[in-house]
Amino acid sequence: MDNNVQYNEDNIVSLDWKDHIRLRPGMYIGKLGDGSAPDDGIYILIKEVLDNSIDEYVMGYGKKVEISIKDDKVTVRDYGRGIPLGKVVDCVSKINTGGKYDSKAFKKSVGLNGVGTKAVNALSDYFMVKSVRDGKSKMAEFKKGEITSNGKIIKSSEANGTIIEFVPDSTIFKNFHFRAEFVADMLWNYAFLNSGLRLKFNGETMYSKNGLLDLLSKKVNEKNIKYPIIYLKGEDIEIALTHANSYGDDYYSFVNGQFTTQGGTHLNAFREAIVKTIREFYNKNFDSRDVHAGVIAAISVRIEDPIFESQTKTKLGSNNVGPDGPSMRAFIGNFISTELDNFLHRNDEIAKAILAKIKQAEKERNEIAGIKKIARKKAKVANLHNKKLRDCRVHYNMTKGDPEIKDKSTIFITEGDSASGSITKARNVQTEAVFSLRGKPLNCFGLTKKIVYQNEEFNLLQHALNIEEGLEGLRYNRVVIATDADVDGMHIRLLLLTFFLQFFPELVTHNHLFILETPLFRVRDKKQTFYCYSEEEKQNAISSLRGKAEITRFKGLGEISPDEFGGFIGDDIRLSPVNLQSSTEVEDLLSYYMGKNTPDRQEFIIGNLKVELNDFDIEKKAKEAALVEV
Repeated sequence: MDNNVQYNEDNIVSLDWKDHIRLRPGMYIGKLGDGSAPDDGIYILIKEVLDNSIDEYVMGYGKKVEISIKDDKVTVRDYGRGIPLGKVVDCVSKINTGGKYDSKAFKKSVGLNGVGTKAVNALSDYFMVKSVRDGKSKMAEFKKGEITSNGKIIKSSEANGTIIEFVPDSTIFKNFHFRAEFVADMLWNYAFLNSGLRLKFNGETMYSKNGLLDLLSKKVNEKNIKYPIIYLKGEDIEIALTHANSYGDDYYSFVNGQFTTQGGTHLNAFREAIVKTIREFYNKNFDSRDVHAGVIAAISVRIEDPIFESQTKTKLGSNNVGPDGPSMRAFIGNFISTELDNFLHRNDEIAKAILAKIKQAEKERNEIAGIKKIARKKAKVANLHNKKLRDCRVHYNMTKGDPEIKDKSTIFITEGDSASGSITKARNVQTEAVFSLRGKPLNCFGLTKKIVYQNEEFNLLQHALNIEEGLEGLRYNRVVIATDADVDGMHIRLLLLTFFLQFFPELVTHNHLFILETPLFRVRDKKQTFYCYSEEEKQNAISSLRGKAEITRFKGLGEISPDEFGGFIGDDIRLSPVNLQSSTEVEDLLSYYMGKNTPDRQEFIIGNLKVELNDFDIEKKAKEAALVEV
């Protein structure tokens, strides 16, 4: 210990609001990311601005919000009352300034602590706020939280409301890119939770008349559900519920219009209430797993002074619906036990369909109970001795620790010793795990869940992810398929996608599944090296070198050295999220790609293989792959 180190007033550093936000952005917006996941920071910035516009609508002011994104600049325009002109600058640049502290004005609002737009301001390379109120307007501009232009109050003929523009700071959000589909999904949720509100984005209008009924109708295909969606609405609570022809259960939960992606006390109470009410209605002590099997449901509650576990408000911690209100469990439990019970008594056909689904789940669970017991033992032994899983130290489902590190928790699924070896040597052992497949996985399309336990590879993979009982136990935030960029690699990728979509679709719908993008070419001379992910990037690299270039084509992950691989799976990792459109029918999708051959399927595979068909052997392999039933 160095006894000469001084500790006095000079060691005490007081950061102003913007410096603190920029130094610790994760405290305010969660993980940073590059836009490849819907909970990345650039989308939280949009949400923080939108929350204020939504609160205006909830209070009865302004029936539409316009959103546009162009050249990385986000513009949000609402038609509410507008920020009081004398407080425009303070509201976006002074902590503890805002209308949300007046509980009478914003009794059950989304943005509670007045930090939202300040965080957006501090984390933006450009930020502009303009307010229009009763024939006058005021505008101010900022750069990284520092004011650069403070306009005067002037006359205006514009409609009342607030306009905010911002460009995220690329030094904080590195290589970021907005994905329109993620923004659209966010806006649709706002529309479903605020019936009558019109949101406009990229020429599309998001509008809902029937709230959560519309949400669930968009999330599921009517061909895939056992009975029409049950829709119940009361004071400050709304639910939609059905059972689907699937193995997992899927819930969408909201508090005061906020999508709580990690659930919380309200979702726990909802799940418990469903089981309790169904047990009492049928007078049978069903196993809760059989009741939940195949459930797709949504719940929205509005409560006073909600307590969230972070600024990003993804998980509710409140145990009560307000300072003087009942417990969350009692509030939701009483509503479900009364309204769902009444509904089932009035709708005999739906009651019969629910009972049939529960009995089907019970039968399947009993059939595989013995297989599961043996499979669990094998999984533990195999993981320990065969070292298929090279685990990391920090896992996604940890309740303590730095959320920025926890959210980076990643597992790479690879095939073959060379590929897994390269990634294993290059990975960050703190947050990145590697699971190595042995050969091509089985095509499980059309098979029952028995195969997950009977097939050693699937059983070990399920065990490594810890998803047997649902996503609650998921050990990694990002599940990344890392296969070679050739025909065999594409085939393995399809087989793994089939496995997840067939048995664990919620892993996809909750945005945990990704494809690793690795460079196809290395172009270099004696001074510079470029890694290129496409033919176009390769040609640009060759042109920039203006001389003799050495070109290497990476046909397999094992050909990339661990030192090089470290750059591809580090902070600059390129991941393509696996997304499903809301209207996608999974069974039809899998049938097309993984079922019996058709001319359309053969033509599609040949035309869409993402490999460079620069020699006859590869082209021949591509055609063979399309003609062989997978």
